[in-house]
Amino acid sequence: MTKKLPGKAQSKSAAKSPARSPGKPPGNPGGRSTYRHGDLRRALLEAGIALARAGGPEAIVLREATRQAGVVPNAAYRHFASRQDLLEAVRSAALSGLAKSMEAELAKVHRSKTPQDAARASLRAVGAGYLRFALTETGLFRTAFATPELLGFTGDPARKGDSGLDPFELLSAALDKFLETGLLPPERRPAAEFLAWSAVHGFAMLIIDGPLHTLPRGNLDAIGARVIAMVEKGL
Repeated sequence: MTKKLPGKAQSKSAAKSPARSPGKPPGNPGGRSTYRHGDLRRALLEAGIALARAGGPEAIVLREATRQAGVVPNAAYRHFASRQDLLEAVRSAALSGLAKSMEAELAKVHRSKTPQDAARASLRAVGAGYLRFALTETGLFRTAFATPELLGFTGDPARKGDSGLDPFELLSAALDKFLETGLLPPERRPAAEFLAWSAVHGFAMLIIDGPLHTLPRGNLDAIGARVIAMVEKGL
């Protein structure tokens, strides 16, 4: 009988081996090893969030997201038709994270306070949660405001926190409490969100991209509290 060559035996054996499931490509230590069937959109979104967290909105690249998810680039187009689609999905997730940061501070408000004290504390909590997210999740914070779309008017549930409110709506709710408790005159309520938001967001940007980025965290927290107090008194 003719002997089978070892090399041919190996090739035949390899041909019978089951095909590899989509997984982490060689040399891709940051990618997902596997993903569950039907969960590719979530895998791509998580990759996009990780990219934004590390480098802001400019770092969100569809091809890199597919690499990290462990799939070929064409597979992404069933879920995200373009880089802009992925950016918008990551923006929604970032806004939801911002809302949850604000809600975490609101959860600390003492319920035994008087209505006026509770209203003041709620507004301060909204501002503190906003600044905390800006300082601890800077890449996602930048991504949340990567397009000029006005918040609070889309009704997208992906942008909301556990309360069902997005960041702009949480600020509006806090200002409504100011109105209800008599701290804010009715004639000054319209568009008050934009006054409060401008002050706190402006301070956040001075820290992230401006001359305040070298200050120690303790100093930033103290100044941030004063900015929020200034908003509270100015309203």
